[in-house]
Amino acid sequence: MSGQFGAASTTDEVLAGHDLSGQRVLVTGVSAGLGVETARVLAARGAHVVGAARDLAKAERATADVRAQAANGGRLELVELDLASLASVRACAEALLAKGEAFDVIIANAGVMAAPFGHTADGFETQFGTNHLGHFVLINRLAPLLLAGARVVVLSSAGHRYSNVDLDDPNFETTEYTPFGAYGRSKTANALFAVGFDQRHRSRGVRATAVHPGGIRTELGRHMTQETMDALVEELNRNAPAGEVGFEWKTIPQGAATTVWAGFVAPADSVGGRYCEDCHVAQVKDGGLAVRDGVRPYAVDPANAAALWAKSEEMVGETF
Repeated sequence: MSGQFGAASTTDEVLAGHDLSGQRVLVTGVSAGLGVETARVLAARGAHVVGAARDLAKAERATADVRAQAANGGRLELVELDLASLASVRACAEALLAKGEAFDVIIANAGVMAAPFGHTADGFETQFGTNHLGHFVLINRLAPLLLAGARVVVLSSAGHRYSNVDLDDPNFETTEYTPFGAYGRSKTANALFAVGFDQRHRSRGVRATAVHPGGIRTELGRHMTQETMDALVEELNRNAPAGEVGFEWKTIPQGAATTVWAGFVAPADSVGGRYCEDCHVAQVKDGGLAVRDGVRPYAVDPANAAALWAKSEEMVGETF
């Protein structure tokens, strides 16, 4: 289905020939890495990008090239959003709702990875609270601004293979905390949120999908030492099936390619409710930690998604 696109494709290659003039796109996490690249390629093709970031001064500096390359009416607007604070999330959503301007695509790009144990402003474990619950409240509150034909793209990760969600102990109150175990829970939650949101909104023509961008050197890895990084790469290569190419880092434009492919190029019915990697829909597979090893069944299971949705509503105190 992905045609000529694959692991090495870049954002510019995926969107070559696409005119996004008149489209309005929300991208979270536009102060570094994939978020900045996603905003750049969209604005360069005419989209009005609303970029959300916790640190607006940092985002302003990081997005200079986004503004410089904007073309065909494309532009960038920055809004403040701290996903680790539901007060900030709700304020951001209310401000966007008050403007009343529809979104064609929402891209849940921001996140943290392998962070030390900690809590968000609302007392949630840092990675689950930031990566999942913050986006859960933001996107659900903005759902009225998504018209027929709109899409939601949620960045998950191959890291979802480290762990299913634990709805009995989401904040590690009784479970031993490990940075990658917590990251795995949050990335599984991201994938399941896409499944749940797609189920609720597909009847009105709005689809949601989860994507794995690949391994990219960005600020996301700031909590990882070089030794940890090397050990992770070694593990991936050791688990690679015979004849498969070993782990290779992607460039940032390659890492953001699956995001824009799923949001603007792939047929909506093909990616809706699915998990994508390397510009194609991933296979559902059990076991293994190879470089490209598909998506675990628990991360796309509708019953698991429904249970997570109910638990998330309970945790944030809102029903969607």
